[in-house]
Amino acid sequence: MRILSTVLRGACACLLGSTMLAHAQTPIQPQTQTSSDALVDPAAASKQAREIAQGDPARWYREDATSQARMRTLQKEIGAALQEARNACKKAPGAERNACMQEARAVYQRDMAQAKARVAGQGETP
Repeated sequence: MRILSTVLRGACACLLGSTMLAHAQTPIQPQTQTSSDALVDPAAASKQAREIAQGDPARWYREDATSQARMRTLQKEIGAALQEARNACKKAPGAERNACMQEARAVYQRDMAQAKARVAGQGETP
């Protein structure tokens, strides 16, 4: 009985070790959140639908001429992504909601911190 217990422990340890090794060798994939209209605020979705029905707005084809304009656009996009993430978190089960909101805020803060560097990098000429 004692030998069987020792063999089983060894087999479990080997299996656990090989599983951890396989997991460690698997490249980490960034978490991607799927985006859909279900995550957009209903009032914003209604406004978007009206705009799309009229065709592409001219503003979609205008480049931001200054770094300040690029920064404003980037901040607006990052803020919209935060709002979509918050809406998705609100639909998550209660036990996961707090962690989801914390992750959304962390991503927002990281993106905002990187925004200035991104805008500065776009202004350089090759």
